[in-house]
Amino acid sequence: MIKQYTCNNGVRVVLENNPTVRSVAIGVWIGTGSRYETPDNNGISHFIEHMLFKGTKNRSAREIAEAFDRIGGQVNAFTSKEYTCYYAKVLDEHASYALDILADMFFHSTFDREELRKEKNVVYEEIKMYEDTPDDIVHDLLSKSVYENHPLGYPILGTEESLGTFDEDHIRSYMDKYYSPDKVVVSIAGNVDEAFIKNVEAHFGAYESASSPETLAEPTFFQQKLSRKKETEQAHLCLGFKGLEVGHKRIYDLIVLNNILGGSMSSRLFQEVREDKGLAYSIYSYHSSFRDSGMLTIYGGTGANQLQVLYETIHETLHTLKKDGITEKELENSKEQMKGSLMLSLESTNSKMSRNGKNELILRKHKTMDEILEELNRVSMESVNQLTNQLFTDEYALALISPSGDLPM
Repeated sequence: MIKQYTCNNGVRVVLENNPTVRSVAIGVWIGTGSRYETPDNNGISHFIEHMLFKGTKNRSAREIAEAFDRIGGQVNAFTSKEYTCYYAKVLDEHASYALDILADMFFHSTFDREELRKEKNVVYEEIKMYEDTPDDIVHDLLSKSVYENHPLGYPILGTEESLGTFDEDHIRSYMDKYYSPDKVVVSIAGNVDEAFIKNVEAHFGAYESASSPETLAEPTFFQQKLSRKKETEQAHLCLGFKGLEVGHKRIYDLIVLNNILGGSMSSRLFQEVREDKGLAYSIYSYHSSFRDSGMLTIYGGTGANQLQVLYETIHETLHTLKKDGITEKELENSKEQMKGSLMLSLESTNSKMSRNGKNELILRKHKTMDEILEELNRVSMESVNQLTNQLFTDEYALALISPSGDLPM
């Protein structure tokens, strides 16, 4: 059972008690990411994520790390397009201690000038490392081809140019605007009871900030074909098709469709591209959902001399899927796989914390397991086939990184 609570200042708390485990996962979710940035401050959400680990008024960076090592816990964070999360997983007896440290990082980070300088170098190296992984950066290039100058097309890491401008004033100004109580959710899952909510409220329920309502600009879906010439061993290809936003009524049709297309080892793309033709080691599809838009991506990496064949095989697979539709066996296998993945995730307090945090932050509602299974069972061959024909049209974007940079025809 999920307990929901809203503090007087607007911070929301969700707690899912599981007395059969001995761990607790705590996540502080903030409704900001690279989508909320500008060209001048692109990357600041991700940089703040780093800086909250670099020392507070009460603890040094080393003491934060040692605090979790000492209790056998884990602490980490991540930034996405639309949200940032700081989280810890600890034994249930250390839940209050972990919450205290997360709150200390959230409220009392000092953003010391020397730590800022060192962490900029760390992120510079992260950007360089990313540039050395073309199978990663091709996805950023696809975002650029789809969303162009819209913030959804910005890289989460930012750029070396924008990163160089950040100082304590930039960070505090951004946090005042976007780390406001109405944009914060604290999600807890594990062996803690409802009384723990009062502990969360004691830490997060009193602060205020000068937040103001903001209207997000809805993105336009462009069908651009972008390529980069880069000395690589493979050609890395991404196709992007217009998808569905978070919470769309047909999202479960899309989950099943994506699984059949390229989300598993038995998927059409994996079998056609890898197993039957041996064209690629890595071939898959996935769907990204945002508040007001979505994109279904197909990725494949192959030798440059096989790029054209890979491109044609992907289109042939999509053509056959549209023409003949899915099979009854594919539908049932995909449903059961989704149910299995869902049930297995219930064994992880991290998974529960993450799912509840995102749902509360973006949708403000939570479906029961029975409701989710009912939605999956409602997916039919007709609904999936209709969505297939709706999504896979000639209006798609393409991104390529290869030794020549020449687009497939």
